[in-house]
Amino acid sequence: MKKEGDTVIQGMGRLVAHITAGLVVLWLCTAAVEAEYMKYKYPKQPLKVRIKDLMKRMTLEEKIGQMTQIERKVASADIMKKYFIGSVVSGGGSVPAPKASAEAWINMVNEFQKGALSTRLGIPMIYGIDAVHGQNNVYNATIFPHNVGLGVTRKDPELVKRIGAATALEVRATGISYAFAPCIAVCRDPRWGRCYESYSEDHEIVQSMTEIIPGLQGDVPLNYPKNLPFVGPRTKVAGCAKHFVGDGGTTNGINENNTVIDWNGLLNIHMPAYLDSIKKGVATVMVSYSSWNGEKMHANYDLITGYLKKTLKFKGFVISDMWGIDRITTPPRANYTYSVQAGIHAGIDMVMVPDEFVEFIDDLTLLVKKNVIPMSRINDAVRRILRVKFIMGLFENPMTDLSLANHLGSQEHRELAREAVRKSLVLLKNGKDGNEPLLPLPTTSEKILVAGSHADDIGNQCGGWTIEWEGLSGNITAGTTILTAIKNSVDPATEVVYNENPDTEFLKANNFSYAIVAVGELPYAETSGDSNFLTIAEPGYSTIANVCAYVKCVVVVISGRPVFIEPYVEKIDALVAAWLPGTEGQGIADVLFGEYGFTGKLARTWFRTVDQLPMNVGDSHYDPLFPFGYGLTTSPRVMKASH
Repeated sequence: MKKEGDTVIQGMGRLVAHITAGLVVLWLCTAAVEAEYMKYKYPKQPLKVRIKDLMKRMTLEEKIGQMTQIERKVASADIMKKYFIGSVVSGGGSVPAPKASAEAWINMVNEFQKGALSTRLGIPMIYGIDAVHGQNNVYNATIFPHNVGLGVTRKDPELVKRIGAATALEVRATGISYAFAPCIAVCRDPRWGRCYESYSEDHEIVQSMTEIIPGLQGDVPLNYPKNLPFVGPRTKVAGCAKHFVGDGGTTNGINENNTVIDWNGLLNIHMPAYLDSIKKGVATVMVSYSSWNGEKMHANYDLITGYLKKTLKFKGFVISDMWGIDRITTPPRANYTYSVQAGIHAGIDMVMVPDEFVEFIDDLTLLVKKNVIPMSRINDAVRRILRVKFIMGLFENPMTDLSLANHLGSQEHRELAREAVRKSLVLLKNGKDGNEPLLPLPTTSEKILVAGSHADDIGNQCGGWTIEWEGLSGNITAGTTILTAIKNSVDPATEVVYNENPDTEFLKANNFSYAIVAVGELPYAETSGDSNFLTIAEPGYSTIANVCAYVKCVVVVISGRPVFIEPYVEKIDALVAAWLPGTEGQGIADVLFGEYGFTGKLARTWFRTVDQLPMNVGDSHYDPLFPFGYGLTTSPRVMKASH
C-alpha cells in the first residue's frame, strides 16, 4: 500500500517532468523559429541558404511581386506594400522634380523602400535607372562622352573602368543602386538611332570596353564562384549588359527591327561581349526589342534560357526592356496575356512593365494557377532576383542617405570626363594639301571666330539620354560649352567673337586669324534617331561653306555617328570628330590648342555616301571616306609635368 507522502512526491515529480519537458519543447520551438526566422536576414549564412530560406516563406503573390518593375510615376509606399513590388524604374527624363537635388532623389527612393520593407517578409526593392553616360537623368551630374566616343580610346579600357566607378558613385549619390549600363551593342549600321550607345562596329573593341563593368560593380574577388554576379559595397551599383542580343545588327539600322544573320554570325559578332560581361560578374542582362531572323528576342526561349542561362551559365537575372513584352505582338499589347506568357516562358525574370502593373500581376498569377507557366519558372526568376539583392547587400543596407551626395557632379569626376573627351577626339584632317597643319591652334591671336549651332549648347554636345530621354538643345545642365572652353584657353588679349551663323558680309568685314566651327546632329534617342540621310542639322553645311570660304577653319563635328561630310572636306582646313562629348567641353579646347595631342582612332568606319551602308571593315565593298582605325595625331605644344 502506497503511503500518502509517496503519492504526493510522485505527483510532484510528474508535474516537474511535464513542466520541464514543456519548457524544453517551448525553448526548442522558440529557438527553431528564431533560427529559421533569422536565416535569410543573417548575412553570415551562405547565399544559397538565405535564398532557399526566404523562398520557402514566399507566397505566389510575393514571388510575382518580385518579378515586377514599375515606373516611379505610378509607385508609392502603399503600392509597394500592397503588391510586394520588387523593383522601381525611372524611365528617361522621369525625375522627382525638375532640377531635383540628390536629396530629393534620396527621399523619393527611401519612401518607396519603406513601403517594400513594411511587407510581411521585408524584401527590399531595387531601383533602376538609365545611367548610360553618367547619372544622365540628374541635373548637375557629370555627363561623360557617349559610348561612340569612348570606343575611340580603344587601348585604354582602364579609362572606361574609372568612368564606371565615377558613374556608380553619382548613381549612389542619388540613392539608386542599379544602372542599366553598359550597352554592348555592336552597331553595324550608323543609320541606327542608337549607334552612339555602341562602342564600335568591331566586337573586339566592344569586348575591351566591358571593363566598365568592374568599374560600376567592383572587381570580382579572386576565387569567387564562376559566372556568379558580383556587386561590391555601397559605392557600387548593379550593372546591366544590354540589349541581348543582336540589337546593333538590324536590317538598314532600323531600331527594334530584325537582325538577319546566321548562328555563327550572331555568335562571332554580337555575342562575344556577353561572355566577357558574365566573366566580369555582370548582375543583370536586358533583352533587346529586336528580333533574330524573325523571332522577337523577348520571346526567344532558345537564346535567353537555352544559351544565356544554360550554356553560358549566367546566374544573375534577365530583365525586359520597357514595354518589351508588350511589343512581342504587332501591334503592341494586341494580346497582353500571350505576351506575358511568351516573355516569362522565354526566361525573362523581371519585367519592366512599367505602368499597367496590376494587369501584369493578374495575368501572370492566372497563368501560373492554370499551370500554363510552371512554378519552377517563377522560382527560377525569383531565385535570380534574390541572389542579386543578397549579393549586393540590399538586405543589410536597404535605405540610403546623403553620405555620397557630394560626389554628384564633383570636380574630380568632371576632370575625368574632360580627360575622356580629350581621348575620344579623332583628327580627320589637318591642313589643306601642301599647306602647314592648322592644329594645334595658337592661343594668342588678334581676333578669332567661333561659329556653329553646337558651339554654345550643352544639350547639343551631350546628345540623347541627357536630362530628358531624347535629350534637349540648350544649356540644360551644368557644364562647359565649347565656346566657354575656347575663351578659357586663349590668351586674355585674344578677342573671341561668337556668331552662330555668320553671313559673308560679316566674314569679309572682319579680319579673323582663324575660325572654329562646331556643328552636328541635334539630340535624339532610339527610333527618333533612325536616319537614312545622316546629315547634320541646318544650317550646319552652309555655316561650314561660308566660314571656310573666307577664314582658315577647323570644323568640330558633334554627332552620335559618322555623318555625311565628303563634299565639304576639301573646303575645310582641319576636321575633328568629337562625337557626343558630354558636359566637359574644355576637353575639346585642351586638344585644339595643343595642351594635349590628338590620339583617337576611329572605332567606326566613316562612309562617303549613305548608299554604301551598311559598310564595315572587312566588307568586300569597303571604300570609306576615313577607314576604321584612322586618326591623325599631334604632339602637345609643351611637355606636361607628371603628376
